[in-house]
Amino acid sequence: MCGIVGYVGPRVDERAQTVVMEGLARLEYRGYDSAGIALVTGDHVSTAKKAGKLANLQAELEANPLPESSTGIGHTRWATHGGPTDANAHPHRGGADGKLALIHNGIIENFHPLRNELLADGVEFTSETDTEVVAHLLAKAYKGDLKAAMLEVVNRLEGAFTLLAVHADNADQVVAARRNSPLVIGLGEGENFLGSDVAAFIGYTKEAMEVDQDQVVVITPQNVEVVNFDGSAAQGKTFHVDWDAASAEKGGFDTFMEKEIFDQPDAVRDTLLGRTDSEGRLALDEIRISEDELKNIDRITIVACGTAAYAGMVAKYALEHWTRIPVEVALAHEFRYCDPIVSERTLVVSISQSGETMDTLMAVKHARDLGANTLSICNTHGATIPRESDAVLYTHAGPEIAVASTKAFLAQITACYVLGLYLAQLRGGTYADDAKKVMAELQEMPAKIDELLGHLDRVREIARFMADTRSVLFLGRNVGYPIAMEGALKLKELAYIHAEGFAAGELKHGPIALIDAGQPVFIVVPGPDTPHGLHGKVVSNIQEIRARGARTLVIAEEGDEAVVPFADEVIRIPKSAPLLAPLLAIVPLQVFSLELSTAKGLDVDQPRNLAKSVTVE
Repeated sequence: MCGIVGYVGPRVDERAQTVVMEGLARLEYRGYDSAGIALVTGDHVSTAKKAGKLANLQAELEANPLPESSTGIGHTRWATHGGPTDANAHPHRGGADGKLALIHNGIIENFHPLRNELLADGVEFTSETDTEVVAHLLAKAYKGDLKAAMLEVVNRLEGAFTLLAVHADNADQVVAARRNSPLVIGLGEGENFLGSDVAAFIGYTKEAMEVDQDQVVVITPQNVEVVNFDGSAAQGKTFHVDWDAASAEKGGFDTFMEKEIFDQPDAVRDTLLGRTDSEGRLALDEIRISEDELKNIDRITIVACGTAAYAGMVAKYALEHWTRIPVEVALAHEFRYCDPIVSERTLVVSISQSGETMDTLMAVKHARDLGANTLSICNTHGATIPRESDAVLYTHAGPEIAVASTKAFLAQITACYVLGLYLAQLRGGTYADDAKKVMAELQEMPAKIDELLGHLDRVREIARFMADTRSVLFLGRNVGYPIAMEGALKLKELAYIHAEGFAAGELKHGPIALIDAGQPVFIVVPGPDTPHGLHGKVVSNIQEIRARGARTLVIAEEGDEAVVPFADEVIRIPKSAPLLAPLLAIVPLQVFSLELSTAKGLDVDQPRNLAKSVTVE
């Protein structure tokens, strides 16, 4: 959650304010309910902060301009301690002289005793936040060296935090600290940057540096210094960002979500790119776990939350079929509390778009403590979860700005497929033969998604017609089951209406009681070639709910005529191998949720109460 930007450089003419505000605008997707900025101006620090959207802060700055500056920090806050008010918005000042300002992501778990300590010293607080406690501690510890003060304070804090501070007596530096919360450094020419992620500074530089756990960073126009919390020197790992600022713009679409839905063919294509050799065999050079260790894996546990967990559920069907290794999907926030059974022969696969999801990060750390091999599927280079894992598969989907995930979901499924096929290849024999065949089919999927996106006008019409609908149900079997749940989640996130996804076979065990006249139900139908006669069983499910008055909205592949007599609407998707069908079946449901929510006049990019990156448990 939240966005953080820091800047120091020579851009007095362009003003640090401009750099910081542009960075905050690119981080709006992370979710927030207030925003603020602090600039070092002469012998003091000037601040402005407002509850609500960034536009409110911009209006305040236009009405009451701040002096020009070459050093600044900015923040978009998601309320935790204290409501979303002007007073609780960051930055917070420390001390009585107005020279120090601090911004913070995360939660300080021991803030209450620290606050009581400061109150006993006569400190007066102006907010309800845990952050202001840290600002006053920092001011108290400051003796002319902001880095030294930060090192003293962070060793007293418990919880998760990214801290950025400026002080008027150190006008050409920003000092930051990180524990269990995202932070990355942007490396410029005569200027340097800090951000929650690279989107904060991508308009100015593509060169970046990772920040590890429990490290303090000092940036000046000419230098970057990184030290551990014990004060020892540390060496950050640099990397190049392979997308630019234009990738984070809408590109002519009305919303980021719409753009990202149409990005999906490229997201799948780029996730597959460069992962096969000239003979069509998978070559995953980035996996740092040896082939021998992977061959010995006898159990896979996938940990993820929300949409990523549904990608993991799709992966379970595919991985078990291709590798014959048992796969469990665990919600990351439950994993370490259920006494999980793992060993050195277990592969724990984490899935996270941002790579900063706190629940998932804690699950990965617990898995490593238990001796398991860990592999991260992630979309964000240099994020925490990949660095805490033994191996990583980056999805290369590019920045996903809309809070509700679309292209990251397809990229995550694709990466899971790649992992499963790689494990099958390592097992040799018929497993390897099957892997090569499926990989060839997978390479055809981007073109099929692109084709599908051009034929969804009827879905949009249906969505607009249903704008006043109060409840929608979704049914699926096999890989269609997690797609039904993801379709329901998209509608909950965007339209704020009741939506539930069910395994279609569960219908007669209770949920069929929800069916009454006119109830809209989406049914994800497997292709006629799906094993075990599953297609016929789902057609029977359609008949069951149609007989009870449901309005049946059927997603079926081209040429499937068996569904027509029982469908009020048939939404066609291209033919594909049964296990690859989720890459297609979800697309109409994404478009449906987008269009229905737009028809309701809702903000589809930033739905209420949600954040893009959940960095607290």
